[in-house]
Amino acid sequence: MKRAIVLYLHVHQPFRIKHYTIFDTAANHEYFSGQADDDPTNNCSLIKKVAEKSYMPTNRILLKLIERHPEFKLSMSITGTVLEQMDRWAPEALQSFKDLVGTGRVEILAETYHHSLAFFYSKPEFEMQVNMHRQKIEELFGQTPRVFRNTELAYNNDLAYWADHAGYKGILAEGWDKILGWRNSNYVYKPAYTDNIRLLLKNYKLSDDIAFRFGDHDWPGWPLTADKFTRWMNETQNADIFNIFMDYETFGEHQWQESGIFDFLEHLPEEWLKHEGNTFNTVSEAIDNYEATDTLDIPETVTWADTERDLSAWLGNSMQQEAVKAVYDLESKIIGCGDLALIEDWRKLQTSDNFYYMCTKWFNDGDIHAYFSPYETPYVAAINYMNVWHDLRYRLSEKGIEV
Repeated sequence: MKRAIVLYLHVHQPFRIKHYTIFDTAANHEYFSGQADDDPTNNCSLIKKVAEKSYMPTNRILLKLIERHPEFKLSMSITGTVLEQMDRWAPEALQSFKDLVGTGRVEILAETYHHSLAFFYSKPEFEMQVNMHRQKIEELFGQTPRVFRNTELAYNNDLAYWADHAGYKGILAEGWDKILGWRNSNYVYKPAYTDNIRLLLKNYKLSDDIAFRFGDHDWPGWPLTADKFTRWMNETQNADIFNIFMDYETFGEHQWQESGIFDFLEHLPEEWLKHEGNTFNTVSEAIDNYEATDTLDIPETVTWADTERDLSAWLGNSMQQEAVKAVYDLESKIIGCGDLALIEDWRKLQTSDNFYYMCTKWFNDGDIHAYFSPYETPYVAAINYMNVWHDLRYRLSEKGIEV
């Protein structure tokens, strides 16, 4: 049996909330349009920058690799929020994704349209967003996703049970040591309490070597070259697959071009395929090609963020908990009002990034949150968010809905 790299890349950009004060409430219902080009909440300029630095050059390399190596293939997921932004402000980037998927060697995974945590708060809203995402992927790319990937790779037994009954053949999760015990992430697993679905776990050590440590000159593994990375995998004894999962923006945005990240990507397939018996699989192919080696029982939620690998990156303090409760408390009235613009604004507020920006952790985790946040402090993020929430309530009251 061949051994496969399962490369999965996640494409996402949120609609960031602009500087929105209490004085804007009841007067200005536009929440997501930063003003100046250098405004860190200007979604237009940000998607253009990310498209130029990351999406476009990465897609050019991936297209070249597909043409050069018949065995090279990959999987990706793309949120509805980033698709909307590319369609509006970076259509050439969207076309580059269409060209890539059009090769027939790229699988798109299912997820929530708005990159939300709705599974943990509202199953009807969660299922609505999954359906919205499926329809968007079918419309733009002509694919119907067969594998599910929840927001932030958040996973537990309940989610696997849902995905199994929803007809998905596979689901992704973080290969965290605490849930694996004596096992490792380099095999296909069967989730507990399911019948047909299979579970693929991120190899977080190898993935994070690229996503987080690649440009760190103080890291003992630096510089990371394609032949060194391949050697590490070839020397691994117990493995069917190597699940390399990371953000698309790793290439060119989180790890700048100057770090050599694009050269690494361009040479990785060549180095890996030099070794007889090595290949690449999409997520679906890995599920089809390898038997499940064991059943995994994961009752507590695991994610791919921070050292705890739980939901504390989004729900770890009272600001975050109150904000997420406040937005879902409006669900019945928002949906019932029938105002599509109001419903869409409410859904944009569900995007997990909004709560991530409110995180107050320290040390390395705190540095990562600060890197991604467009706000000066977590408290500014929370104030902006709750001001918008108050305006949603005002818009409901204008319709005669008691709030």
